[in-house]
Amino acid sequence: MKIMNRGTVLAATALATALTVATPGAVAAAPPARSTADCRPGTLDPGPLRQEIAGLPDADATSAQVRIATPDGCWTGATGVRDLHSQAPVPPHARFRVGSVTKVFTAALVLRLAAEGRLDLDGSVQSHLPGLLPDHPTVTVRQLLDHTSGIPSPTVPDGTEWQLAHRYDRWTPEQIVRLGLRNPREFEPGKKQHYTNMGYIVAGLLIEKVTGHSYAEELDRQIARPLGLADTYAPGDDPRIRGPHAHGYQAVVRDGVTELVDATTWSQTFTPAAGDVISSLADLDTFMTALFAGRVVPETQLAEMFTLPAVPDVAGGPARHSAGLIAFPLPGGETLWLKTGARYGYLAGVASTEDGRFRVEYSITGTDAKGGDLNRTAQAVVAAALGLA
Repeated sequence: MKIMNRGTVLAATALATALTVATPGAVAAAPPARSTADCRPGTLDPGPLRQEIAGLPDADATSAQVRIATPDGCWTGATGVRDLHSQAPVPPHARFRVGSVTKVFTAALVLRLAAEGRLDLDGSVQSHLPGLLPDHPTVTVRQLLDHTSGIPSPTVPDGTEWQLAHRYDRWTPEQIVRLGLRNPREFEPGKKQHYTNMGYIVAGLLIEKVTGHSYAEELDRQIARPLGLADTYAPGDDPRIRGPHAHGYQAVVRDGVTELVDATTWSQTFTPAAGDVISSLADLDTFMTALFAGRVVPETQLAEMFTLPAVPDVAGGPARHSAGLIAFPLPGGETLWLKTGARYGYLAGVASTEDGRFRVEYSITGTDAKGGDLNRTAQAVVAAALGLA
């Protein structure tokens, strides 16, 4: 199943999570990439992927985990180190922060509620959450999911040092919304698309209001437990990653010298229901397979995840975000549906064709995961994976 040529593969890497290549001091070489026994290569040749993630840690990343499934077979590989102090290898089935891949889980939870008749996608958010969005025009549930709500985002100081100083701050979703509403409305709801966290932060509040349970409880009850996702959870106020995991690092320049600061322990309360979930490669693959097969969200509501709103984005181009996913057209008329995420120390991504024949998931502990340029390791992983499709 060849869905891409090399030129298109290189273009597709622009959808990978953006970050700057840092220049920390030299670190010791790691063992070569390893594959695990939970999927079999078959006739799939993982050589290109194995080569692209070999040689870590380096200036760009300290570890990488990749899983790919095609009609020819399945392969999982990992390279790099669990942490720079011990130089131990990445543990099997290591957990990581999935960043904005969280939005796929949140969209699925909201669409399940719609399928159960507990909310209407065309219904008013304000009717469920009175007082949360004072003076903002009526926003529908669907507009939260496809980034067309126009709800403004909060403004916080720029710079990694400020983020590091406030890494243990605890926020409530209501505080974040109030901070965002200090800024002007972005646009009238339903008129444009702008990808932000705000719609999903409000969607998390909506899930809690409709169900009477916390977001973490609903994620566990509706998705993680039924699918057997033992590594997937929302951490709430806990800044740690529970269970086996690789440490994430952030490159910081101080007095002209670049050093790596351990960013593993970090409160995720500023991105509730939008970027806080923790998972593993196997769990993400199980979830994406079940989701696209209609076993998480019924077919009628699942169509929302494969439907783009008929509005321009704020830059004037076509909308590319559906409910929880990003559309990337492939040659021959097929579409790759994907989502990437970035938290300090961690990059993650999932991608699948609608029929699930081709799937890829990755986690990279990038040294500047929230930077503004494309990460070399992420680019290489995406390009190599798509080249095997």
